[in-house]
Amino acid sequence: MPITLALVAHDRMKPALAAWVTRHAAELAPHALVCTATTGGTIRAQSPDLPIQLVKSGPLGGDQQIGGMIAEGQIRALIFFPDPLTPQAHDVDVKALLRIALVYDIPAAFSPATADLLVAGGLLTPR
Repeated sequence: MPITLALVAHDRMKPALAAWVTRHAAELAPHALVCTATTGGTIRAQSPDLPIQLVKSGPLGGDQQIGGMIAEGQIRALIFFPDPLTPQAHDVDVKALLRIALVYDIPAAFSPATADLLVAGGLLTPR
């Protein structure tokens, strides 16, 4: 059964997320993908055949939009590649997104290695 998966990355990490998506395009194709605007644009440039729903960019409320979708049960998993070495002006929004993912106990990955484990664990395998 297809799920809705949110994909988010800070600026310096967008290329890594786009590369991860390209490697897993076959597994992602059956699912609905929701991305913050800039992240989604980067992913679309490398994987134009994947259908991606865009929300606002993170600093303009996209993180909060995705958090709301998690709270409403619309998003079933989160892959978020944060930049641990660069301060973020919208850090409070990022913390709120992480908090809501924890509150609603959805699968979440914060690096390519953990995202690979979600794939290997069968999260994206059609049932």
